[in-house]
Amino acid sequence: MNDKGVSAANRLDGKAAIVTGGGMGMGAATARIMAGYGASVLVADRDLAAAQNTVAAIVAAGGVASAVACDVGEEDQVAAMVATCVATYGRLDCAVNNAAIAPDLLPIHEADMAVWDRVIHIDLRSVMLCMKHEIRQMLAQGDRPDRATYSVVNIGSVSSVRPQPGNSAYVAAKHGVIGLTKTGSIEYAPKGIRVNAVMPGAIDTPMLRGALADTGFTEADFAPALSLFGRFGRPEEVAEASAWLCSDASSYVTGHALAVEAGYLTR
Repeated sequence: MNDKGVSAANRLDGKAAIVTGGGMGMGAATARIMAGYGASVLVADRDLAAAQNTVAAIVAAGGVASAVACDVGEEDQVAAMVATCVATYGRLDCAVNNAAIAPDLLPIHEADMAVWDRVIHIDLRSVMLCMKHEIRQMLAQGDRPDRATYSVVNIGSVSSVRPQPGNSAYVAAKHGVIGLTKTGSIEYAPKGIRVNAVMPGAIDTPMLRGALADTGFTEADFAPALSLFGRFGRPEEVAEASAWLCSDASSYVTGHALAVEAGYLTR
């Protein structure tokens, strides 16, 4: 496991966590890293086999995890996901709402509204649904005995703050994720629940590789414009940020959108 040299405050021992979209990419990396820091992780994904693969990797490394099939755009499935976490681990202490689908790649005047609605459904509505049911469970549990805070982390994007042409639905959804995050932070800070966001840049995931394949370009073509380091980020680099926001090391952080984008937003 990847816990060597980690301070006690950064550990997640005794915490039960949900990671959505945990079957691949950033979600899978987040589930693995959080389990490595001691959390018991419910890996949720629409593709149950993918979630089970993540769980198998965690268990093989000595961690604790289980899988659940969940379409996070459907409220009954989200409610069942949270109930499964509680039934399996007895509680819910932190959650990373990561599930998302790719941008729409059409200018506004050519938008396919069925595609547009689907992106909003998965990339924004799902975050609202997850927050609703995760926070409801945290409130029902009451204050943590150790006075530590509960934590919800929503995965936004650099598109949460910098519009990208041709991606109207994705940009609108990811802007909305930051709005939900800030609203939630205000509403639930008095209840001991922190709500933050992570905004990844160009991260080497199946979603990004699929987009590259559609264009015919390579990492070498795009990375210098998207990163001051001239490379794509690794899913683990985003996962570490999410794990920190779930840990007690970030106990004074709420309502924050943490950019993990190798300086892209400084340009």
